[in-house]
This record gives sequence, structure tokens and C-alpha cells, in this order.
Amino acid sequence: MASRIGWVGQRHEEHMPASSIPALLTQPGTTIAVVGATDTPGKYGGIVYRDLKSKGYRVLPVNPTRDTVDGDPAFPSVVHLPETPTIVNIAVPPDAALDVLASCRDAGYTNVWLQPGAESPDVEEFLDANGFDYLVNACIMIQTRTTG
Repeated sequence: MASRIGWVGQRHEEHMPASSIPALLTQPGTTIAVVGATDTPGKYGGIVYRDLKSKGYRVLPVNPTRDTVDGDPAFPSVVHLPETPTIVNIAVPPDAALDVLASCRDAGYTNVWLQPGAESPDVEEFLDANGFDYLVNACIMIQTRTTG
């Protein structure tokens, strides 16, 4: 069964077991794909990417419109990643997040962290229907202040 934590909304009565996603941040060799990573100043995906990188995480930037992010090779989609990420962190709007999640499902990537603003009822419905272990409405940068 899919699980989620961090959700702030009207579905509190449907609380599921706590996600194991935050615990993955403490595991050796954790790799985080950041969907929406960019060099565009002020864009959240780029801020998240550089923050995780500065904390020593192995990060893989995913952005179909960039060849590089912060000097690192970027990948056009999660299906083009050179390795299986421990977590796919999504920092794109909900409509784009649905496409990313379909690619994650097809690639077998089930550990997903949706940054605030990437979630929606449709996104959550997709996550639940497809057996993802996920976290929504929680910022990975805040979580890694104590684990990174």
C-alpha cells in the first residue's frame, strides 16, 4: 500500500503509515534525482538541487530543456538516468508532475518526494493508485538540515 506523510489538506481521516522516504536520506549512497533542476535564478528546482549537492548528496538533475545544471550533466527524463535513484524529488507543477510520475512508474522508481506546489488531488490519486511510497507537501531542504 502506498504511504504518505506531510500532507496538509482535507484527507486527514485517511492517514496512512508514515513514509520511509525521510529515512532514506540517512542511508549511505543515497542518490536523489531532482526533477525541475535548473540554473535559472530563483527557480525552486535549482535551489533544491544546489542545496542537496552542497550537503554532499549525489544528485542527478532532470530537466528536458537543459544540457547541464550547476555544471553537471542534466538528463531529459527520469528514464534517461544513468542509475536508479534512491529518491525522485519532484519540483515541477502538478500537471508536469503527473507525466514525471508516469515515467517513474514505468521505470520502477517508487520512492517519490513531491516538493510543496508539485502536489494536487490528481497527483495524489495517481500515487495511491500506482503503489508509490511518497511524501507530499514537505520540503526536502528542511528535512536534510538535520539528516544531511
